[in-house]
Amino acid sequence: MRISDCRVWVGRGVIALAVIAGAAVLSSATKKTVFTPRDKAYYADQNTISFVRPGLTMKIVSTKIAADGTVTVDYKLTDPKGLGLDRLGIQTPGSVAVSFLLTYIAKGDTQYTSYITRQRTSTDGKNTVTQATGENNGTQTQIAEGEYLYTFSNKVPKTFDATASHRVGIYGSRNLSEFDLGTNYDDDILDFVPAGGTPAPREVIKTESCNKCHDSLGFHGGSRRSLGLCIMCHQPQTKEPNGNQTVDMKVMTHKIHMGEELPSVKAGGKYAIGSTDWSTVALPSDPRRCAECHDASNKPLQPEAWNTNPSRAACGSCHDDVNFATGQNHLNLPQVDDKQCAGCHIPQGELELDASIKGAHVVPEESATAPGIVINLLKVDNGGAGKFPTINFTLKDKAGKPIDPASLAVTPNKISFVMTGPTTDYGAAVFTGVTSPGYVSENAPTTAKCGQDGTCTYTFTHNVPASATGTFAIGVEARRALVVLPGTVKEVSTRYGVDNKVIYFSVDGSPVVKRRQIVDTAKCNQCHVRLSLHGENRNNTEYCVFCHNPNLVAGSGTAAVPVNFSYMVHSIHFGENMTADGGSYKIGSTEFAEVRYPAMTAGGRPGDTTNCAMCHVNGSEGVFPVGLLAVKTPNRLSDVTPATVAACSACHITRSAMAHMSAQTDPKYGESCSSCHDVSGQFSVQKEHAK
Repeated sequence: MRISDCRVWVGRGVIALAVIAGAAVLSSATKKTVFTPRDKAYYADQNTISFVRPGLTMKIVSTKIAADGTVTVDYKLTDPKGLGLDRLGIQTPGSVAVSFLLTYIAKGDTQYTSYITRQRTSTDGKNTVTQATGENNGTQTQIAEGEYLYTFSNKVPKTFDATASHRVGIYGSRNLSEFDLGTNYDDDILDFVPAGGTPAPREVIKTESCNKCHDSLGFHGGSRRSLGLCIMCHQPQTKEPNGNQTVDMKVMTHKIHMGEELPSVKAGGKYAIGSTDWSTVALPSDPRRCAECHDASNKPLQPEAWNTNPSRAACGSCHDDVNFATGQNHLNLPQVDDKQCAGCHIPQGELELDASIKGAHVVPEESATAPGIVINLLKVDNGGAGKFPTINFTLKDKAGKPIDPASLAVTPNKISFVMTGPTTDYGAAVFTGVTSPGYVSENAPTTAKCGQDGTCTYTFTHNVPASATGTFAIGVEARRALVVLPGTVKEVSTRYGVDNKVIYFSVDGSPVVKRRQIVDTAKCNQCHVRLSLHGENRNNTEYCVFCHNPNLVAGSGTAAVPVNFSYMVHSIHFGENMTADGGSYKIGSTEFAEVRYPAMTAGGRPGDTTNCAMCHVNGSEGVFPVGLLAVKTPNRLSDVTPATVAACSACHITRSAMAHMSAQTDPKYGESCSSCHDVSGQFSVQKEHAK
């Protein structure tokens, strides 16, 4: 141990013995880059960080199974910089709780079986089940700074198969709450063959695929953070006692993500594990997009297992109205085992919507048979204040063949252009003869003029307001009807939309200034895959804010709600958290109070809405003011709300929060939010939302 790392603990106080010169260097050092703005440690005093060295990294070095079945694991506990940690929290701050798992894959099987199990009985005492589990009651021996040898209290049977693939897992937490640095979590796994050789572990999905939506997996209190560890217990061996149902990963995960779309739920049932009801889950993407979770780009070891190895358990988890024993909802064909599943359900057939796995999961509006529609906006002519602008654009299918705009005149086909401005804050422009606040939308199919090469023009019938200044914007939306497998019993009528495009132009000769970018559609699509709303028309946040501006309200009377983009999106994603605070958000007949935001809390539950960067770009969540125009907020605590307060109060909905925000807003000088909450403030948005 280095002198500069020596620590003496006295009760709950800390005396740090350090070389004075070294301490001076530490206190003047620049901010450590190992932490991100999402971490509390990022904002902590540098002296505290230098002493505590927050974070936890677990690493399994090796493992052995002796002839008598005794299992030992050599592992390390370090901080993110690689400094060893004292498990007991005596030599280094924060004790570390550690637990261990041990499993194997039996010959002829593809999933793990745990050497360590427990019995659990239902709350009514009528049902007892077996569950895979771990242990932490073995013997710990320190062999170096931060390195330990753990001996399992459970032994493997002497008849165990030493040639089978085995996996040892470790998970745990480091408690730094007394330093206001929360709890740090980590886990690790190691695959091995006791007799020697190359292991063949199960890896159908990588943790990175889950974390596209979940931010950072962290179940059972937060310490189980990788899918490789989760599947050691969540396999066919483990059941939940109250429902006597499996919590095998493939079954449980499919059912949770299907949620309200499960046939059993639609029929009036529910899917719950213990006291947690997952029947209200609404997956942000279409559940037929299997490859979004089974993401081959993350290179799992078995990327096509979902597609080449169908089973009753996996398929029946989503299609839970199928009775394989009787053949009900399975073409009246009983299926007594999984041997013949792949005979009918091949990976991919000749047609979409057939019995093949990929074919059966085609999303009709994404059919490969669609000719497609591609629009590019080229330039705006005659765009000055008081004039009628002409938009120059190309209109083609995905093969580059021109599309006649007249073919888009019959519903559900369409092509429309929307004009708004100025880009400083949408919603203020007043267009003659329209009631829509701050924008005008015009249908273009019958009056757009196109050449044979697909180059077109459209001239607005509404002029740019005569008093307009600065930069205005024009956006496009379009869609086409599609029939998949026409003339067959599988025929499906659908429609698909164009990718919205936006072009900016000056109305007074001043330099063109694009609309500020707050969020990124690509970030939305991490979860939504293809954000597409209003009948396949709108799919680009840069375009959505044209209409969803501070003056837009949905509904009327007591049903009126604000649908300004920031307020609406925050409210929707706050979902069940809003319900817990006594609020609600409903647009028309759609209630969003049950939305479970997928990001995980530190305690391992979905609903962490504090990770603003999952949607925001360039730290925009902490840039003030949020907008220039006050937001119409009917039936809220006030009918008109300043821009920043409106954005924040969509989540911070309590009266005490509103009282604080109101007190910091002056009728003459406006909002003072930036004084405390901007990126350099004592209570910056990023700092207050850190974990």
